[in-house]
Amino acid sequence: MREGGYAKTKVGHGGTLDPLAEGVLPIALGEATKLAGRMLDASKVYEFTVQFGEETDTLDTEGEAIARSDHRPPIAAVEAILPHFTGEVEQVPPSYSAVKVDGRRAYDRARAGEDVAMQARRVTVHDLHVLREREPRGEGLESSFASDAGRLGPFDPTAPLELADSITLVAHVSKGTYIRSLARDIARALGTVGHVTYLRRIKAGPFVQDQAISLDTLNEIGKGARLEDHLLPFEVGLDGIPAHQLDPESAQAVRQGRVLSGMPHPDGLLLAKTGIVPVALMEVTAGTARVVRGFNIPDTAE
Repeated sequence: MREGGYAKTKVGHGGTLDPLAEGVLPIALGEATKLAGRMLDASKVYEFTVQFGEETDTLDTEGEAIARSDHRPPIAAVEAILPHFTGEVEQVPPSYSAVKVDGRRAYDRARAGEDVAMQARRVTVHDLHVLREREPRGEGLESSFASDAGRLGPFDPTAPLELADSITLVAHVSKGTYIRSLARDIARALGTVGHVTYLRRIKAGPFVQDQAISLDTLNEIGKGARLEDHLLPFEVGLDGIPAHQLDPESAQAVRQGRVLSGMPHPDGLLLAKTGIVPVALMEVTAGTARVVRGFNIPDTAE
């Protein structure tokens, strides 16, 4: 960015990816970094392939095999078990993860040869299903794992029993869910073991892969290509939050952090605006709105 002549700008992100993962990673610039916390808390959607027959210590292709099984589950059995992993579930994160154990990252302890005891946590799997058709990935985002992510045709319950060496799934999950752990647990529940060979985040909060740009494009921007051609509007990060127009007096009060009373809105978050300019994210309780996060965005009409 600096090489391309852009001024120093504050940068934030909406959640890291596993080392071998690819896909959507929201990047926030300037005032939009104030939305990074919301992006981190947002749910995510992933495509991932589970290879049955071998479990690794990292639960992906980077690790060493720690368990093997000759059993391959029928595809029908995979489909039948997925509802058991939907909803609120208890999950033990991988020992090779960024979860802190006694003040240190679990992956640092694991790489140092320590036996890391990970604690189970409750996460939410909103939806989990077999991917049967390849969907468009968006320009510049062709998967480097395409050969590994085999797809299935329409499910035919009358067809002969078909065993799966691997299967590709789609999961819509809450913050803090580890797809590698989900793959491990699904394989074990099917009477075998498995690990992830392909992992792609296709949606993060309101951001989808069709909006994303490739790393090559980002590199071109760093060398002087127009960044403005690829930026999304600030309010995309506030998708789904109702807006409220402020009069000049109220806008001034909100910018000073003052409370607004008599708001005709239900309890919850509200985007306070003046014209098209976002002023603040506010929390409404019983008709009273308090500033959660103020925005310093100039009114271009002034």
